[in-house]
Amino acid sequence: MTSLNKICLHWTAGNLNPCDTDLNSYHFCVDGNGKIYAGTYSPEDNINCYDGRYAKHCGGGNTGCIGISLCGMAGFNLNKKETKYPLTQKQIETLCCLTAYLTLKYGILINEKSVFTHYEFDRKKAKPEGKIDITYLPYLPNLQIIRIGGYLRNKAEWYRKKIKEGKYKLEKKGSYYEFICVC
Repeated sequence: MTSLNKICLHWTAGNLNPCDTDLNSYHFCVDGNGKIYAGTYSPEDNINCYDGRYAKHCGGGNTGCIGISLCGMAGFNLNKKETKYPLTQKQIETLCCLTAYLTLKYGILINEKSVFTHYEFDRKKAKPEGKIDITYLPYLPNLQIIRIGGYLRNKAEWYRKKIKEGKYKLEKKGSYYEFICVC
């Protein structure tokens, strides 16, 4: 039996709210307002992917891997950098805070091998499928594609320190969760 030792960061390629398909595919979805929705499957369901009951978010890399997705980027054109549903800065902050929280909860280190975008994962495959999530941050339009994963990991590391200091906590708010700053 394996353990949870990786986190793959995605975007849904949908609108800014999670749909049933998103919730079945990822362990957590972050909407355009930074609200976190738990997926159908728990992260622990991806410890053993042989039973068919797990979040299928990262082809060839689901075992031991937690999937977090930002809602948005439907119809994204990588060349023109256009979509009707751009990611928000609030979403990115929440994604990084959630990533930090999960690395602490499951003892996952924050580095390129254990926290990565779907794009970064795909590029390391023998036969890449052309995954483009996450390759563009609308509020940082000049950030190079190859630097986005590092940017997200650095933010997650910052949030990790703040969570350890007790400055952020996760709260349930009905059907979703939010991180609250207790600064």
